[in-house]
Amino acid sequence: MLPGYNTNGFAHHKIEDALQILAELGYRSIAFTLDYNTVEPFAANAIARARELGKIAQDLGLNLVIETGARFLLDPRRKHQPTLLSKQASDRKKRADFLLRCAELGLAMGSNTLSFWSGKPDFEAAEDGYWELIIEQCVLIIRQMENSGMKIAFEPEPGMFIDTMEKFQHLHQAISHPKFGLTLDIGHLECMNEMPLLPHLEKWSSVLWNIHLEDMRQGVHDHLLPGEGSLDFGKVFEGLNKIKYEGGLHWELSRHSHDAIETARKCRQFMKKQGC
Repeated sequence: MLPGYNTNGFAHHKIEDALQILAELGYRSIAFTLDYNTVEPFAANAIARARELGKIAQDLGLNLVIETGARFLLDPRRKHQPTLLSKQASDRKKRADFLLRCAELGLAMGSNTLSFWSGKPDFEAAEDGYWELIIEQCVLIIRQMENSGMKIAFEPEPGMFIDTMEKFQHLHQAISHPKFGLTLDIGHLECMNEMPLLPHLEKWSSVLWNIHLEDMRQGVHDHLLPGEGSLDFGKVFEGLNKIKYEGGLHWELSRHSHDAIETARKCRQFMKKQGC
């Protein structure tokens, strides 16, 4: 597996500096969140900027996964809105266009994996209505990406419509496309009381293209440093080794950006103690 880190944990750094620092600390994979401080997706120079940063990452030996969880990029007043489950078709299109643009920029950077989530609906409806929308939107995105070289790693996220592995399984079966796989956030499993980990790893290993990591407590969606929550990291690394996971294992600690370097250093040292 590749020790990794999410750039949203370096929100106060120039992205070039963040990549250099993470490489110096021994990280080999980057969950690259497209945002104002990295690559602004719809800026006039976005493609050129993506190629420039992709070259830097390549020279540093860093694998890249493209993350799309920027909080206020599409709406400065509403966190993570609009979504694929927004009531207005124009809002759903805004999110879909953003995801497709991120895929385009990811390819320019040399990545082959795009990670995104369902988001929350902004209107009340029957659950079947939400399912129809999310399946429709994911199929639309897959169809437009399927010949591009980019694959989708979908993330179940607490507080969003697709928040559990059971719901992800339903979505995955409905989409049924070889380029539609999984981003597994291991802390989220702890939060949502979906442990033990190993059965999930074994079930989804063939489409497990991206992993997020942090400590967490059951029932509380708060991303923590290792040792601050209830996650059994011994079993985490034992399970990852058992399935011979070879992709990026990315710490996701955006709220620790104020102490980014020391946080990343602690996490890297912790991984080394686990044999990673």
